[in-house]
Amino acid sequence: MSKAKASKKSTPEVSHVDREHYINRELSWLEFNRRVLHEAIDDRTPLLERLKFMSIFSSNLDEFFMVRVAVLKDQVAAQVSQLTPDGRTPQQQLQDISAILHPMVVKQHQHFETELRPELANHGIHLLNYIDLNQEQRLYLQDRFEKRIFPTLTPLAVDPSHPFPHMSNLSLNLAVVIKASAQADEKFARVKVPTSIHPRFVVFPEELRQHDGKPVVWMGVPLEQVIAHNLEMLFPGMIIQEYSLFRLTRDADLAVEEEEADDLLLAIQQELRKRRLGGSAVRMEIHASMPQSVRERLMQELELADNDIYEVDGLMNLKDLMSLRSLPLPELKDPSWSPVVPPRLQLVNELVAEGTPLEEGNDVFSVIRRKDLLVHHPYDSFAASVELFITQAAIDPNVLAIKMTLYRTSGDSPIVNALITAAENGKQVAVLVELKARFDEENNINWARKLEQTGVHVVYGLVGLKTHTKTTLVVRQEGDRIRRYVHVGTGNYNSKTAKLYTDLGLLSCREELGADLTDLFNYLTGYSRQRSYRKLLVAPVNLRDHMVSLIRREIEQCKSGKSGRIIAKMNSLVDPQIIATLYEASQADVQIDLIVRGICCLRPGLKPVSENIRVISVIGRYLEHSRIFYFQNSGNEELYIGSADWMPRNLDRRVEAVTPVEDPDLAKDLQEILSIMLSDNRQAWELQPDGSYVQRHPQNGEPERSAHKMLMELARPKEND
Repeated sequence: MSKAKASKKSTPEVSHVDREHYINRELSWLEFNRRVLHEAIDDRTPLLERLKFMSIFSSNLDEFFMVRVAVLKDQVAAQVSQLTPDGRTPQQQLQDISAILHPMVVKQHQHFETELRPELANHGIHLLNYIDLNQEQRLYLQDRFEKRIFPTLTPLAVDPSHPFPHMSNLSLNLAVVIKASAQADEKFARVKVPTSIHPRFVVFPEELRQHDGKPVVWMGVPLEQVIAHNLEMLFPGMIIQEYSLFRLTRDADLAVEEEEADDLLLAIQQELRKRRLGGSAVRMEIHASMPQSVRERLMQELELADNDIYEVDGLMNLKDLMSLRSLPLPELKDPSWSPVVPPRLQLVNELVAEGTPLEEGNDVFSVIRRKDLLVHHPYDSFAASVELFITQAAIDPNVLAIKMTLYRTSGDSPIVNALITAAENGKQVAVLVELKARFDEENNINWARKLEQTGVHVVYGLVGLKTHTKTTLVVRQEGDRIRRYVHVGTGNYNSKTAKLYTDLGLLSCREELGADLTDLFNYLTGYSRQRSYRKLLVAPVNLRDHMVSLIRREIEQCKSGKSGRIIAKMNSLVDPQIIATLYEASQADVQIDLIVRGICCLRPGLKPVSENIRVISVIGRYLEHSRIFYFQNSGNEELYIGSADWMPRNLDRRVEAVTPVEDPDLAKDLQEILSIMLSDNRQAWELQPDGSYVQRHPQNGEPERSAHKMLMELARPKEND
C-alpha cells in the first residue's frame, strides 16, 4: 500500500464525539501508570513484587517521555495548532502532564525511601548510603573503585576549550564543581556513571554483609555514590566543591522516510545510531540537593524548562530495583507458577520429551485436525503449544512451507531457530520481520540477517504500515491434498513475555482461515491488493468497518425490542469513531462492558450518553495483553480474538488480524475468561466519568476474587486430565 493510500485510509469519516465526552489520551496513560504505582504501594503485594512495580512505573515513564512527550514538544516547536479530540493544544497537554506527574513522582520516591527501603532492611536486604558504611566496607569499596571502576571513567571538563559534552539518553551523571585553589574560579565537569558496564549496585562480599553483628541476605551501595566519594582520584590536585547526580531523557523515537529508503534495514540501522546518541532532551531528573547554579546551567545547555525538571530526594532511577527481585527469597514474591500443558497436547509433548518419533495420528497436526485448539498463556504453556506447533512443522517431512510474522521475539528464540531448521530441511520459509517494532528494532535486524543467511525469505513489511499481526501458516501435504494449519494470536512469538503477558492463540485447520492467511501473506510479501476475506478481519482493509457494523448490529437488536450486549477486552481504547458508535449503542440500551488495561478515552456512566457502559482495568501479576470481542447477536453469539486494539494506529496504520472463534466449546471458554475478568474485586479498577479510577474491594463479606489467581486455579486441573 502506498503512503498516499495509507494516509487516506488513516483519516476515515468518523462520528462526532463532543470534547467533554473524550478523555485525553496522554492523561489517561498517566492514570494507567498511577495504577501501576499503586501495586508498588499496596502492602497486599509481596515485597519484591512491589519493587518490580516500582521499576515498571519508572521504565514506563522513560518510554512515555522518549516518545509521547517528545512528540508533543516537537509539535509545540512546529507551532502545531490542531486540537486533540478533547480540545487540548500540545502546550496544554505538556502543562497538564507536568501538573499531574510531578506529585506522582514525589510520591513514588517518598514511598520507596520511607516505606520500602526500611522494609527491605527488615528482611535482610540492605541498600545502604555511603555515609552508613563502616571502615572495613569503605576500604573494600575504595579498592574496588581503584581496580575496576576508576579505569572506566572519563571526566569531561567544561570550559572555553572543552565544549559542553553530549550526554546520552537515559544516562546517569555526576555534575562536579571544582576549583584549582581556594581563590580560583569554579569549574564545571561531568562524570558519566557507567551503568552499561558496571552493575548499578556494588554488592559486598558475604564476609562484609552484616548488620548489628548478624549476616544479611544482600547488602550493597549505589555505584554513583562509590564514584562520588572517590572523585579526588579523577581530579587530583583540585578542590571538590560539590557534586550532584542527574539523569537525562531524550527523544528516542525513530523517524524513517520509508519511500526514500532504498534499503529499509539500512535506514533503520542509521536511525538507531542516532537514537543511541539521542535527540533533544525532554526531561532531566536531578537530586534535590543540586545547587541552583548547577541546575540553571544544565537547563540552559540542554534547553530545558522548569516543567522538564523532576527533583528526586533519594535513590534515582528506581528502574534498577528490578535486579533485586532475583534474590532467592520466594516468601517475598508471588507464589511460583509453571504453565500447564494443554490436555489435548499432553501425549504429543510426552513423546517429544521421550525422543519418540511422532507418527500420523499422535502428532500436533492430528490434534488440530480433530478440533480447533485455544491456548491461553501464561496459564497454558507457550513452549508446549505454539512453539511445539512451529518446531514440529520445521521437521515434519510432509510440511512444505511455513509463513510467519515476527513483531517482537526473544533473544534466544526457539521459534527463530525452528524456522532456520525448516529452511535447512528444504522447506519454503517466508518470514515478515517488522523492523519498526519500537525499541526492538535492533533485535529484529539481527534476527532478520540471521534468517536471511540460512535461506529464509525475509521481508520487512509494507511502506507506511507496521505489521503487528501475530500469525503463522503451515502448508502440509496429506495424501493427495494440501491442508493448511494456522495460528492466529493476540501476543508476540516470544517465549519470555509469554510467561509474563496474558495472551490467546487459536490453532486451527479450517479451510477458510487457511485460505485467508494465504491471501494475507501474499498481501504482505507480494503485490496482492486483497480487499476481502472469508473469515479474518484484517486492518487496514475491513477490520474498522466490520467492528463498527458489529456494534451497530447490537443497536438494531435493541431497536427491534431485543437485548444487546457487548464485552470487549483490549489494551487501549482511543479511536473516536469506535467511541462514538459505543455511545450510540449505550443510548440504544445496549449493555456494554469494556476491559481496558491501559488508555481509555471513553467516559462511562454519563447520562444520557454512556450510562450503559462500564469500564474496568485489571493491573496485577500478569500484563493483560489479550484482545477478546464478544457480541450477543440475539443469542447467536460471536467471539473474536486478535492483535488489534481499538486505536487509530491499529485500525488504520497497522496490519492486524482478528479471527472469529467458531467452535462452541472454545467460545464458552472465552466467555468464561471474560466473566472472570469482570468479577475481579482485587486487581480491578473502575473508570469514573471524570477520568479517575477507583479500585474494587470485596463488599459485604464476599470473598476476594483475583482474576489471575482464578485463571491459574482453572488451569491447574489440566495437569491431571
